Amino acid sequence: MPGVSIRKRVRLSAPERRRQIVDAATALIAERGYWGLSVQDVADACGITVNGVLHHVGSKDGLLIAVLEARDAADVAAFARFLGLEGGSGDDGESVARAAHAAGISFDRVCEALVRRNSEQPEIVRLYSILEGESLSPSHPAHAYFAERQRHVLGVFASYAPPQEDPAVFAARVLALMDGLQIQWLRDPDSDLVSMWAKVSAGLLTR
Repeated sequence: MPGVSIRKRVRLSAPERRRQIVDAATALIAERGYWGLSVQDVADACGITVNGVLHHVGSKDGLLIAVLEARDAADVAAFARFLGLEGGSGDDGESVARAAHAAGISFDRVCEALVRRNSEQPEIVRLYSILEGESLSPSHPAHAYFAERQRHVLGVFASYAPPQEDPAVFAARVLALMDGLQIQWLRDPDSDLVSMWAKVSAGLLTR
């Protein structure tokens, strides 16, 4: 019909559509937080219906978990690459860290790899920072996810503690420094996270 613009829906395979949905949700959650997200927003961003979104993720809670799982997989692969390790698709952060330990890679380098990876994706660091705050509420769908994630990270860091240090205290100190520095970096995007980490952590990891 003249004068009427009809938006043609792009046909994607199921994996491609799910990836599109997850990418759209990731961007929207980073901007608004989980509580500010609606499935309709995601559907609009993808040019499909709400039922189309739910067909791939099941529910809004399922959408959030899909976002977190996708980011974890991408981060683990990048983490392994930064360390010069071969990371398989089934690997998790702990298995890569154990491989690094076995290969004699220093904790300084492990932390640098983590910081360098995060420096490349401020929107994802913002996403996780927002969700970590929101998920302090036990009713949040990612509450258990972030509690378990923190336990895993602290466990990895503790395994690198020097003999003279309490492993739990050492791990808590490193994680607090890393998380706090990232918040400062997000507020000042012109700063260099990798350089900031190198200066602030000097002596902390080797004493």
